[in-house]
Amino acid sequence: MARYTSNTMSLSFPPFTKAIKWLLIMNGVIFLLTALAGRSAVGAAITTLFALVPVMVTHGYVYQVVTYAFLHSGLSHILFNMLALWMFGSQFEMDWGTKRFLEFYFFCVIGAALTTIAVSYAGLLGLNPAIPTVGSSGGIYGILLAFGIIYADREIMLFPFPFTIKAKYFVIGLVFIAVYLSISGPAGVAYVAHLGGLVFGFIYLRLLRRNGVMGGVSERYYGARNWYYRWKRRRAARKFEVYMRKHDRSEYFDEYGNYRDPKSTDAPPEKGNGEHRRGGWVN
Repeated sequence: MARYTSNTMSLSFPPFTKAIKWLLIMNGVIFLLTALAGRSAVGAAITTLFALVPVMVTHGYVYQVVTYAFLHSGLSHILFNMLALWMFGSQFEMDWGTKRFLEFYFFCVIGAALTTIAVSYAGLLGLNPAIPTVGSSGGIYGILLAFGIIYADREIMLFPFPFTIKAKYFVIGLVFIAVYLSISGPAGVAYVAHLGGLVFGFIYLRLLRRNGVMGGVSERYYGARNWYYRWKRRRAARKFEVYMRKHDRSEYFDEYGNYRDPKSTDAPPEKGNGEHRRGGWVN
């Protein structure tokens, strides 16, 4: 990654952060095991069981929406993906923390898988649900998109070419290439996953970046739970008010379910020590 200091350019490499290190190790080990298996029955079984095959996912092999990202079709495939994961992903792990980075990465991986499944079953681009897809490119493209948006003006060296380009223009080029290759025919099924990673990366940045997926879910859960409790309290207050009126009592509750003494004024009554007293329930 290129960085500028005054009028000179220096080439610096990011650290191997915790999640990046383990992702690199896992991908590397699995690639070696599949390479040793080769075209044997074991290798074919690994591809069948753990690659993304839409027709198998819809028949119960749901785990494939994650496991396909740990399989790669060749040395150049895994080298490009792992280099991009290290060069760009480590920045986000340092900025967001390990947990949030992994959430973002697998959100893009799963989103890319769902996009591939949807396009395959829709019959678009001549894709077949029986075609397997492998590679972590969906998650990688999501990371690259995020880098191009958040660090838009940072210079990137297009190794091994001796020139740099701003991150935002680099991402625009990636989007163009992904779209073009996605519509190039059945062989472009893997590029549909690339495009899905870009789309879901954008969705995460725009809708989930502040709280993350789990934070957004918990926020909505507690919001719904609190609304339900308030509704129950208002309902109980209305029933109690009806009961009191039937017995010629005028005590009642306000619209929030809090008890309000009808003898009180707008200001809460005072205690003997001169302090204001608040009756009823508080939320």
